[in-house]
Amino acid sequence: MPDYGALTLDLQLPCIMGVLNVTPDSFSDGGRFAARDAAIEQGIVLAREGAAIVDIGGESTRPGSDPVSSDDELRRVLPVIEALREVVPAVLSIDTSKAEVARRALAAGARIINDVTALRGDPAMAEVAAQAGCPICLMHMQGAPKSMQEHPLYDDVVGEVLAFLEERLTFAVSQGIAEEQVMLDPGIGFGKTVEHNLFLIKHLDRFAALGRPVVLGASRKRFLGAILGAEPPQRVVGTAATTAIAALAGVAVFRVHDVKPNFEALRVTLAVMEAGRPA
Repeated sequence: MPDYGALTLDLQLPCIMGVLNVTPDSFSDGGRFAARDAAIEQGIVLAREGAAIVDIGGESTRPGSDPVSSDDELRRVLPVIEALREVVPAVLSIDTSKAEVARRALAAGARIINDVTALRGDPAMAEVAAQAGCPICLMHMQGAPKSMQEHPLYDDVVGEVLAFLEERLTFAVSQGIAEEQVMLDPGIGFGKTVEHNLFLIKHLDRFAALGRPVVLGASRKRFLGAILGAEPPQRVVGTAATTAIAALAGVAVFRVHDVKPNFEALRVTLAVMEAGRPA
């Protein structure tokens, strides 16, 4: 493995992670950034608007989506990573569940792995992350993207998601990944109903109590559409509301499509939280 110059999680947290889907079938932006130049331009915009991390993905994980090959993912993401590493101050993250994609993305300039399967999708992923010494985000998902929204069921959604993330953290450490390099994501919208998502957001403080940075990916998701009666591009204010709520609960990283409004919502929330008694 090459020497990546390991990144520790001493980013200034909380922070914004901007979503950059280099796919033709994203649920939210419908392939707007599938072309290399459009993706690079959008990555620059995300960083300019306040994203400390830009999360680049070449495989859609929207409900009902089919997997793509490693070759397709690499063809989509590598040119974007190679270009953005030269022009943005943001840390680049690779959103993939494939070890080979993660390995080559890290060599190209990514510094974080965002694995929606939490090391279950590819048995070689843990070794890649351990050898690279890079931060990794482990997310909860019930089922697989193709079928995860058909009949999601839980007896205790918060307890079950917490137990899963604790087990995945223990597994990651057992595979040589440093505990201080692990972030945890409850997986809003990944095998959950509207009610499940809302209850998880209501209890985000319990995830923050695990002691690892919590990542929230609520941006433009279907549960917001159910509440607001709005299509994905019109769910920006709803997303910003989840950012403020989650910041109050101790969430560290906010994975969003619309960086500027969420960056501003986070800044205001933090200012209120930090305010002292007036003289």
